[in-house]
Amino acid sequence: MRFPAASFLKIPAARRTRLALVTGIAVTVALGGTLAAVAATGATASTEAHGQAAQSSPYIYVHDPTMAKQGGTYYLFSTGDPAGVIGNGNIQIRTSPNLRSWTYDGTVFATKPAWITSTLGSIPNLWAPDISYFDGLWHLYYAGSSFGSNNSVIGLATTPTLDPGSPRYHWTDDGLVFSSTSADNFNAIDPSLVTAADGGKWLVLGSFWSGIKLIALDAATGKPAASPTVYSLAAKASPDAEEGAGITYHDGYHYLFVSVGFCCRGISSTYHIQVGRSTTITGPYLDAAGTPMLNAGGMDVQGTDGGMIGPGGEFVFVDGGTSYLVYHYYDAFDAGDAWVQVRPIIWADGWPVTGQPLVPMPGRGGPPAS
Repeated sequence: MRFPAASFLKIPAARRTRLALVTGIAVTVALGGTLAAVAATGATASTEAHGQAAQSSPYIYVHDPTMAKQGGTYYLFSTGDPAGVIGNGNIQIRTSPNLRSWTYDGTVFATKPAWITSTLGSIPNLWAPDISYFDGLWHLYYAGSSFGSNNSVIGLATTPTLDPGSPRYHWTDDGLVFSSTSADNFNAIDPSLVTAADGGKWLVLGSFWSGIKLIALDAATGKPAASPTVYSLAAKASPDAEEGAGITYHDGYHYLFVSVGFCCRGISSTYHIQVGRSTTITGPYLDAAGTPMLNAGGMDVQGTDGGMIGPGGEFVFVDGGTSYLVYHYYDAFDAGDAWVQVRPIIWADGWPVTGQPLVPMPGRGGPPAS
């Protein structure tokens, strides 16, 4: 589920001391930076020493990132801080000129929409946003729920521009998109919009509760029909620990990326990212060995790498002819706090392979900015 365990919520008020080293932890390197030909992080010996020294920096929480570009600025949206220290649990916004350094730039809402709290009661934060542009507006889908429950909602907010300096900048609360209750066999969280090869709009969703689902949207409203068909795309054995899915189209195939395992346990998280592909958006999605993702299939595409533990909550960002895998991880050099990583995707024989990380790695490039 996209929500920290109780122990992970015990965070100091505004700042914490970054750790020089986390001891007693065996870190397995898997699939990280599979092609060294892609530009490396550029860390020097002096920055490595700086990153490993004990230092104080602002508390940061980036989970389930999604990314867009407008003009020369990259915009990163992420799950609200569950501790309420940053933005009172609302969807966070960060900006970057270069994909490497990120600066906090407020939240989408000042307060959680009243329709969510009236439906779900008081919840600490909003979850797992997804940003896309169509029909003249930026569409931000996001979720509201609570840990261990499928009494969940997916909401929508829109704005004509992402630039907060523009007089046109304003987020409109467009209300409910889709929901689930305890009577359903799916969980309506972790929304991700996808545009099919024919231009149709669809929404991927799901977490545990029988896996990853897909519904069709009306492009004019950004919402589904009253009772949409719910397609099943991926499932694993009970408890079906997969979520945070998204689909991207490349060279004749739709690729389904899924976060598999358990998140939100800091350095004990087991998240890793798998992928399958299909010629049709509704599936079936098969991995490289031909196993259907509905039959527990999935090819590993990104795992733990050095101090970056439990990668997941992924989003595929396409900028011109280059695709990037954007995801969060738990920082082994910072008590397991969640932070963002961006890697270029190289397509090899029809399958995605991740390149070197662009955001400075823990212990090697110094702490993130904010």
